[in-house]
Amino acid sequence: MTAFTAPIARQIWDMKYRLKTPAGEPVDAGLDDSFRRVAHALAAVEAEPAAWEPRFRAALEGFRFLPAGRILAGAGTGRSVTLFNCFVMGTIPDSMEGIFESLKEAALTMQQGGGIGYDFSTIRPRGAPVKGVGADASGPLSFMDVWDAMCRTIMSAGSRRGAMMATMRCDHPDIEAFVEAKRDPARLRMFNLSVLATDAFMAAVEADGSWDLVFEGTVYKTLPARDLWHRIMRATYDYAEPGVIFIDRINRLNNLWYAEEIAATNPCGEQPLPPYGACLLGSINLAAITRDPFGAGAGIDPDELAELVAVAVRMMDNVVDVSRFPLPQQAAEAQAKRRIGLGVTGLADALVMCGLRYGTPEAVAQTGAWLRAIRDAAYRASVDLAREKSAFPLFEREKFLAGETAAALPQDIREGIARHGIRNALLTSIAPTGTISLFAGNVSSGIEPVFALSYTRKVLLPDGTRTEEEVVDHALARWRGLRGPEAPLPAAFVTAQDLPPEAHVAMQAEAQKYIDSSISKTINLPAEIPFDDFEGVYLAAWRSGCKGCTTYRPNEVTGSVLSVAPQPRAQPAPEPGESPAATVAARGVGEAPPPRAGDVVWIAEPLSRPETLEGITYKLKWPDSPHAIYITMNDVIVGGRRRPFEIFINSKNMEHYAWTVALTRMISAVFRRGGDVSFVVEELKAVFDPRGGAWLRGRYVPSILAAIGGVIERHLVDIGFIEAEGMGLAADPAAGTGSDRLAVGQDRPIPSACPNCGSFNTALREGCEVCLDCGHSKCG
Repeated sequence: MTAFTAPIARQIWDMKYRLKTPAGEPVDAGLDDSFRRVAHALAAVEAEPAAWEPRFRAALEGFRFLPAGRILAGAGTGRSVTLFNCFVMGTIPDSMEGIFESLKEAALTMQQGGGIGYDFSTIRPRGAPVKGVGADASGPLSFMDVWDAMCRTIMSAGSRRGAMMATMRCDHPDIEAFVEAKRDPARLRMFNLSVLATDAFMAAVEADGSWDLVFEGTVYKTLPARDLWHRIMRATYDYAEPGVIFIDRINRLNNLWYAEEIAATNPCGEQPLPPYGACLLGSINLAAITRDPFGAGAGIDPDELAELVAVAVRMMDNVVDVSRFPLPQQAAEAQAKRRIGLGVTGLADALVMCGLRYGTPEAVAQTGAWLRAIRDAAYRASVDLAREKSAFPLFEREKFLAGETAAALPQDIREGIARHGIRNALLTSIAPTGTISLFAGNVSSGIEPVFALSYTRKVLLPDGTRTEEEVVDHALARWRGLRGPEAPLPAAFVTAQDLPPEAHVAMQAEAQKYIDSSISKTINLPAEIPFDDFEGVYLAAWRSGCKGCTTYRPNEVTGSVLSVAPQPRAQPAPEPGESPAATVAARGVGEAPPPRAGDVVWIAEPLSRPETLEGITYKLKWPDSPHAIYITMNDVIVGGRRRPFEIFINSKNMEHYAWTVALTRMISAVFRRGGDVSFVVEELKAVFDPRGGAWLRGRYVPSILAAIGGVIERHLVDIGFIEAEGMGLAADPAAGTGSDRLAVGQDRPIPSACPNCGSFNTALREGCEVCLDCGHSKCG
């Protein structure tokens, strides 16, 4: 029987993966029931289901194999749901009809919860002539705004938060505007952006050559390649986007180089996919299969690993047949290629338990050895499946074996492919695993380093009070269990904040050698890193063979996602020979900074309410409502400045009662947290009513909620909290933006709030914001 090791794990299971009736009554009595449900559903397509179900269940037990959340939540439920996490949509035609047909497909896919990726390079640039109508094109960014509004609309209709990736080629005439788009913090908020950097462009950058911006054979502009590269880097330095995807490398190393052209990825970048491609994800939990942790024999048994990988490949292959799809084109694509993305999680914890410090040469070598073993076991399992069930339909023996990735496989695997084919066109990928890693006992996420060894989580109790509990990293919990809570930590314990950028790049580059798809990884960088050093991270990623690069540096636009307050602690002093960790330290694998045991995530405390407050009441008359809505904004004076504290929304129209009460409570709760609360205006103004909006004072307002947002905005302008309508904060030292954004009376940055539970206890992991209180992840 598998047991939860932390309260947060049980809560994530209950909230996200436990099968319940529509009324909310549990169907899965315990975790083992969930595992049994998933195993039974995936074994049902086997010729002998009874033989495979126990093996599937055994792989799930102990969190050894972690299918992606969609599989855990949807398999065996009897519901018509997709078990695939995300999709790359079809190529966008360069016509109005084709563009809006693509928009419809995106909406249908997002309605079922799927994240989407799109390449907008196929749309003609701004100012290009549109034949037949005597007009100039508005360009791809204008249509990206339409996609962004669609995603917001889907969200306002009650769906989960949407995730989208937009890519654009480095030679598209609108690439400069694309790169600068996120400088406006209110624009394209539903998108991640990435530039498709070609080999020719990178060569021109290194040679300081010129670069043409071209569309359909017409050169619109020529500029120095380094100027464009510096512009991309400066944008990423200033506001964390766009990322960079080395697209020619992706296509050259694709097993299906002969059958498809890739121009986009899923939202987090670990799955470069062709039009209508879908990502099917699962992870081997290396931390769960590490034997003799911190002991002289610490390691992973290769036979256990190979057997687990083989079962996982079979389970994921069966998902292709069990799943539903939002669009028939997506089903056809998945069936034709049977692409899966088996990866890992818990890598950093496994390294720690083996006495290896993340990013050192020894850790890099061990990472490569484990991932090579996983790759080889996965390919052997897929060859066996092809012998049993047939190869994927688009398999062409000679062309497949001629690919660069297949050429690097061991000879016995290549001979197996030559004889029997292979069941799955691509097999390996490393995805974001934020939520399932918490579910599995807070193991380190994907191939990322440990973010914090421990943090304090605030929990809302049934009686409305709050309590605090410590959430401890899996490896630290194992160490405490073996050596006691006061034992000094080995040098192998290291967190993301302690690592230089080259350690991240070395780990990603080594992992990429054995991953046939791609890797979702974020290189966390300090705000004070010099620009030249920052740019060097991307060049190092390019030169070392990575397929892309994503960094996060706290900045004035996006702010600081997570604040960790270090606690004073003693420098560890393990005796030589005491453990592999001590042996590593004795070999001189770099000096370890003080360990980060007991790190605490700082969360802003709500402002307390004075007995009396000053405020203003506004009257809002909506054309379709017989009664006016009255909006009262009360303010508080902090440091001699006025800031919003609470809101009351009232109307005689009882149709509005429930949601006005909800808005009153939620917005007031946000206001009382302090910091930059102007995003409330942006979110309300972005809500579109499908029944249509109304004209107010000569301006079209898309919904009554947007009208309320406008009232709040006007009030914030009047009290000097924001500079002007549609603009950011006024100069307020108690409510700054970005990395200077402060809680009133505090001196630490405020992280962004979770859209699911409102907690500020969020972290950026593998390019996705993850809530460490409720487990919500932007990417699923």
